[in-house]
Amino acid sequence: MARPSPPVAAPLPAYDPKNPLIVQGDRTVLVEVDNPRYAEARDALAPFAELEKSPEHIHTYRLTPLSLWNAAAAGMSAAAMIDVLARYSKFPLPANLPVDITEIVSRYGRVKLERLGDGLRLVCPDAPLLEELVRQPRVREYLGERLDPTSFRVDPAHRGVLKQALIAVGYPAEDLAGYTEGAPLPFRLRSVTREGRPFQVRDYQQDAADVFYAGGDVRGGSGVIVLPCGAGKTIVGIAVMAALQRSTLVLTTSVTAVKQWRREILDKTDLAEDLIAEYTGERKGIAPVTLATYQILTHRPDRNEDFPHFKLFDQQDWGLIIYDEVHLLPAPVFRVTAQIQARRRLGLTATLVREDGREADVFTLIGPKKYDVPWRELEGRGWIAEATCAEVRVALPEALRMEYAVAKWRQKYRIASENPAKDEVVARLVQRYANSRLLIIGQYLKQLRRLAKRFDIPLITGATPNAEREELYHRFRRGEQRHLILSKVGNFAIDLPDATVLIQVSGTFGSRQEEAQRLGRILRPKVNGETAHFYTLVTRDTRELDFAHHRQLFLTEQGYSYTIIDEAELLEPKRLTG
Repeated sequence: MARPSPPVAAPLPAYDPKNPLIVQGDRTVLVEVDNPRYAEARDALAPFAELEKSPEHIHTYRLTPLSLWNAAAAGMSAAAMIDVLARYSKFPLPANLPVDITEIVSRYGRVKLERLGDGLRLVCPDAPLLEELVRQPRVREYLGERLDPTSFRVDPAHRGVLKQALIAVGYPAEDLAGYTEGAPLPFRLRSVTREGRPFQVRDYQQDAADVFYAGGDVRGGSGVIVLPCGAGKTIVGIAVMAALQRSTLVLTTSVTAVKQWRREILDKTDLAEDLIAEYTGERKGIAPVTLATYQILTHRPDRNEDFPHFKLFDQQDWGLIIYDEVHLLPAPVFRVTAQIQARRRLGLTATLVREDGREADVFTLIGPKKYDVPWRELEGRGWIAEATCAEVRVALPEALRMEYAVAKWRQKYRIASENPAKDEVVARLVQRYANSRLLIIGQYLKQLRRLAKRFDIPLITGATPNAEREELYHRFRRGEQRHLILSKVGNFAIDLPDATVLIQVSGTFGSRQEEAQRLGRILRPKVNGETAHFYTLVTRDTRELDFAHHRQLFLTEQGYSYTIIDEAELLEPKRLTG
């Protein structure tokens, strides 16, 4: 279920020196990890704060405008946020902080977009604030004629860019202008799948779909659902489709993901096969349900030309557009999304973190976060697998130390990432988990090819033909192929439910989203309740170690901790038993 807003106490509870939080006037919050109340304080804080640093003993969170607005959009009040801070604080709250939080939260929805005949209007009952906004050049250019002292006419074509302009000046609009209905698409969810298994949408999946749909009200219809990898975000999408009963365009990350969506829709609904089309580099079908890749949408023959496949957005009367893995949405798709704000838009993701800093564009153009649930909560309920995380620190061989010392900044990271000493650690882990479904994943193809050759394990990269990929995945699911090596294509949208061990040999610098996605490859619940194991191999005393700490931020926020293991512990023969 969604994270509930904590009850608001009146008066606020007294601070307690035994509490884990140190709340500071600059909107940073320090959290003592070793405090007995750490876990409950972390879970209460996470819905409206962002984790910035997570060293061993003190974690640093920050209350940003966007984190506060996302919480507000999900129904959490400023009073509830202040209550959490006061309830877990060691010291009295800084006098300015409750005022700051209340003021920032109040900015969300002070300006509204509403339907006006065939057009739109911008409404702000606070006339002085409206005058201030009108004088902002980036806002003024998207306003039409003045209707009265508190509203302006807005061209529907400017709906998205105006919202971007408003959040940029600190006043995110609440969009109540509604949506086009889209072409009807009647279908039903199955109670027994095509494969003959009982099927029912899980309670949290249905809750997420219901929050998004909002009974058809204008306050529903756009937003982001945040759920862990393996928790069934695809099923949430299908549940929303079932609520709307309208033609749907699904945008996702790869041809593999397209085929996974197709399998799930056919398996869980009574939609006929000819009503579901794939729009990819391989084929260009269009049907009431169309599954497309971001790659084909952003393909263009010449960089000076426009994007020819953007026409897909106008080739059906879509009632819903689903953005799968919305944290990976390419920048050009934001542009076209700004132009189709009259369509309902559902974002699905395991993390709102974007390494390009465009979280505000997701908020304005796809919609605010409508629902999330802590990963550990779903683990406790058995909906995702229990997982252990270990960081294995490996020394750089003496022969490479001088090369590393004189290398340029980016090359230092690559030398550390491709450290050949990691191969022996991989060898021991492959030996330990010889009978488990094991994935090895990394960033650099030279390193992955070296491992594939040494261990005689198939390697899947972006160059692997889709038919070959699907066959290898199929063999892995059946248990005929127990080990696979994956490049970055394994970061997302592969359905390998029985994978229980993942060895990360290298990654994309300090990418938090990549770390979360990779752990997600092994989080699907296991039939026998087996624990999943995530190993990340890091070269000590190098840039890779610095980046590893940043990569782990999001998972730390979700309650995962990394055991630090020295390579010697794994290479000792006695460690291979058990």
